[in-house]
Amino acid sequence: MTSPLPGDIFEVGQVLNNTYEIDKILGRGGTGEVYRARNKITGRLVAVKALNRQFSGNADYIELMKREEEMRAIQHPAVVRYTECSMSDGDHVFLVMDYVEGPPLSDVMARRRMDPRELLIIAHRVAEGLVATHAQGIIHRDLSPDNIILRDGDPAEATIIDFGIAKDTATGARTIVGSDFAGKYEYSAPEQLDGQVDEKSDLYALGATLLAAWRGETPFLGATPGEIIRRKQSPLDTDGVPAPLKDIIDRLTAPDAAVRPANAKALAGELDRILRPSEKQEKASKPKRRLVPALFGLVVLAGAAGWFGGFFDRFMTPPLPVAAPYQLDLSFAQDGPPTLTAHAPNEVIASQFRDAVSASLGAPPTGDITLATGQPSDAWPTNVATLIGLAARLKTGSVAIADQSAQVGGLAVDVPTKTAVIADLTAFATQAGWRVTSDIAAGPLRLSEKTLLAALDTTTGCGPLSVSGATDGNFAVSDPITIAGNLADAASNDVIRTALQPFVGERPITLNTQLLNPELCMIRQALVQAPTNIVSLSVADGETGERRLSGVFTTDENPVVDVMIPAQFGQAALWVMAVSADGSVFHVIPNAKNGQTRIDQLAPAENGLHRIRVLHDIDDFIANPDLLAVRIKNGDYGKSEVIAILSTEPLWDGRRPTQESVASTAQALEQTLANHPERLLGVASFIIDARP
Repeated sequence: MTSPLPGDIFEVGQVLNNTYEIDKILGRGGTGEVYRARNKITGRLVAVKALNRQFSGNADYIELMKREEEMRAIQHPAVVRYTECSMSDGDHVFLVMDYVEGPPLSDVMARRRMDPRELLIIAHRVAEGLVATHAQGIIHRDLSPDNIILRDGDPAEATIIDFGIAKDTATGARTIVGSDFAGKYEYSAPEQLDGQVDEKSDLYALGATLLAAWRGETPFLGATPGEIIRRKQSPLDTDGVPAPLKDIIDRLTAPDAAVRPANAKALAGELDRILRPSEKQEKASKPKRRLVPALFGLVVLAGAAGWFGGFFDRFMTPPLPVAAPYQLDLSFAQDGPPTLTAHAPNEVIASQFRDAVSASLGAPPTGDITLATGQPSDAWPTNVATLIGLAARLKTGSVAIADQSAQVGGLAVDVPTKTAVIADLTAFATQAGWRVTSDIAAGPLRLSEKTLLAALDTTTGCGPLSVSGATDGNFAVSDPITIAGNLADAASNDVIRTALQPFVGERPITLNTQLLNPELCMIRQALVQAPTNIVSLSVADGETGERRLSGVFTTDENPVVDVMIPAQFGQAALWVMAVSADGSVFHVIPNAKNGQTRIDQLAPAENGLHRIRVLHDIDDFIANPDLLAVRIKNGDYGKSEVIAILSTEPLWDGRRPTQESVASTAQALEQTLANHPERLLGVASFIIDARP
């Protein structure tokens, strides 16, 4: 059971394309989520697979969805039917397909040991589905227990789903994720690890799936890629698997593809012969019908005598039904009471379950408890109550128990809580002898940009850092966080991660930072509170006039810099400086030959902008030596920065020295801004990276 979370892509009740109304979330993954929805026009239930926003703009992931949607041409009851690929108003790409009601094979194998005949029936059904897909040139490449749904729990209605990394082998088609490996290592054929797949690769995966379902666990192939590759060259261990299931698995999972069945059609035919009883067996299995009337009469007479004699009175309470598997399902969130449905052997145990939920979650549950026999053990009620208590430490969550297997999911308030809950679940499973799996995310549920910016405030000595990736100023549980800015040293990257860790949960952090020398950082720190959206700089190659957005210039090149300011600031003052890699500051505006700082006196407004050239091309400098120009000289390499400061009036009384130290300039800036913070209107900077 998967509980809805506020950070989900879609909400229950949301309508997509005026047609599909979301009514339930089915699962979450690293790239997206799957929902159940109802077609408002036809009433038909569908499944909706949606990509997270960061992947909805990725061409590779879009291609995956398109390839999966192209499966709609295949019409076979053993293959899920696809309808359309579309985009929501929130720019999430989603795929619509038939909703298959029933558990995945992975859930069934986790709950109980499966009968060999059940698995042969599943194999036959899947083989028939593969005949249909292979006939269209489609190879699944990811066949595994979680991609096979048993419709209504019936092995004979097994349905293949999730063709998201399928490969089209038709002439002219291409593999949508390239020729590299795609799939799950545990179920992939040896040749698939080398990026080579064909129809027999799907047959191998089917065999590995059957073996996993028989054993009730995913096969272990090793902890390293090298070990996995080595083990794939050997046959799988089928010791203890009964015939004929063992024979089928051995052939399907042969490392040498030539030993496997010729194709899915041949496999389906072989399984059909195994499953279809012979004529002799059918006759032997027919009941002796002539004995039934006499026996029935005997039962009726004996029953009537007992009834009228009162002998059976004490036995007339209807027997409880047998539940298999014996289940309990609990879900809880912050916006309503917990929901509990379960089996219990009697009313006393049923009350204990309700009390355990009330005590752990602080509210009585809604939902029905069905009295039934089939309880796996006398300790089952106690173990169930323990699991409820462990799951209650989550902010929102769910518990799905079947016999002595449990799935716990939800949202922990933070990473330490998640770690502690998973550790306790593992300890419980070991002690009780249960199989327990978990799907727990770590909060906080909502994280604001302001929280992160406050945490970053003291992490760098090189100016402010920016935060991006939020929606409306907040990050959902799985949203990635990008930090950008400048750092004084490489160790600051670790400082940033450490500062953010208490706040981000499991959100991935990407650092898009660059290192600057201490001199540049000193000036940036002095301007830490300056607005950055008024002034702009344009940097170009003096010889060609082409803009140089990278800021990289090489030997003998001539960087040209223009400051651009909106026309309404014509009466404001401009101060421009260049901070060199050696720690010197050169004051460009004003300078020894031109003391003017007023914008409209430096350059007239054209098309709404004052464009003021502060570093000129060499030809202009030759014509007018009073201008300033720069040419990159051999050995004169490193990062320097041009900084333009816009203020209501000149920053300083009089001129600064043409050249002075960074420390002296930074100190003067800090003092001026501390005394007159209202003067500062805007700032812009650009780093020129001189290289050989």
